[in-house]
Amino acid sequence: MYQLVLKKKEEMRLLGGHPWVYANEVLFITGEGTPGSIAKVCNHENRFIGLGYINHQSKIIVRLLSRVETEINRDFFFERIKAANDYRHSLGYNNNYRVVFGESDLLPGLIVDKYGEYLVVQILTLGMDVRKDMIVDILVELFSPRGIYERSDVPVREKEGLKQVKGLLYGEVPALVEIVENDLKLMIDVQNGQKTGYFLDQKENRHQIEVYAKDKEVLDCFCNIGGFSLCSAKGGAKAVTSLDISQKALDQLVLNQQVNGLENITPVCCDVFDQLRIYHQEKRKFDVIVLDPPAFTKSFDTVKEGMKGYRDINIQALKLIRSGGYLITCSCSQHFTLPLFLQMIQESVTSTGVRAQIVEIRSQGKDHPMLIGLDEGWYLKVAILHIL
Repeated sequence: MYQLVLKKKEEMRLLGGHPWVYANEVLFITGEGTPGSIAKVCNHENRFIGLGYINHQSKIIVRLLSRVETEINRDFFFERIKAANDYRHSLGYNNNYRVVFGESDLLPGLIVDKYGEYLVVQILTLGMDVRKDMIVDILVELFSPRGIYERSDVPVREKEGLKQVKGLLYGEVPALVEIVENDLKLMIDVQNGQKTGYFLDQKENRHQIEVYAKDKEVLDCFCNIGGFSLCSAKGGAKAVTSLDISQKALDQLVLNQQVNGLENITPVCCDVFDQLRIYHQEKRKFDVIVLDPPAFTKSFDTVKEGMKGYRDINIQALKLIRSGGYLITCSCSQHFTLPLFLQMIQESVTSTGVRAQIVEIRSQGKDHPMLIGLDEGWYLKVAILHIL
């Protein structure tokens, strides 16, 4: 087994709950092992800090799995995955939800999502990749799924020395998987859809929009396959306009609209920024606008540019909301912190000259919990503004 000894005081962040050991924090390494094997981490006085898997190719050389000395074997992973699922079940999650949320469930680099009778696995790190067969075996034992599909087609794997991959891991997985979310039937493309097929983290926020959408004219920007649009329509919206640049996503929205017998959604394939400016020129107004854009900043280096993008889109939306209406604005970037998010809202409101109240500050669903000590886990910010 490898043993890593940290430089003086480098253990403080780890003792605060953070699970990553960076290569530049290590004083020296002894022992031997294989890539992805378990390593012991100690402070500069050789006091035990934790056990985790090692990857010499990554800047994050060790990701901690345990803070006590124990055997990291199949039983260890079985109990961790079972505990993660038991937590979700205790809160009422059943048909579709995130089963395992990586570091937040003390299983760094592993994502498992449940879509009805099917599971989707995303493996982000070498330490989990070398244990893939074992993880699939555990998931089959725990869930008896009809199929398990891998969606590890994400660039972050390349930082671990891994290729992007996707494909069938177990059983059979159809082109479209049916789930039930917020009493809506949804057909999800887990093989080619966004992330692992759908943005499960917004489930509770999509449900909440029904409170604001009843008898209102709603504009859903960056709608993807229409989660907010469908919930708005089900909640009694007068009319819903859904904007997205992907015609494929809009086609899936239309399918889900038909499956649920909803008729008041109008999809528009467009560049959302351009379309909002067109609506402004046309003096078009809406009662409720949803902004759920892709992450405008994916690293600390691009936060300034991301701020500009978020501010621009929020300013354009605020110009289109009738008095008494609502703006539901989101950011899914972990680097765009809550203080920056609130600063962006302040600057956007000030720039447009409107007066507004913050009605709610929300985040990702309870199946996407945030590990204390790992700020990166709090990535989704949602604010609901009432326009006076």
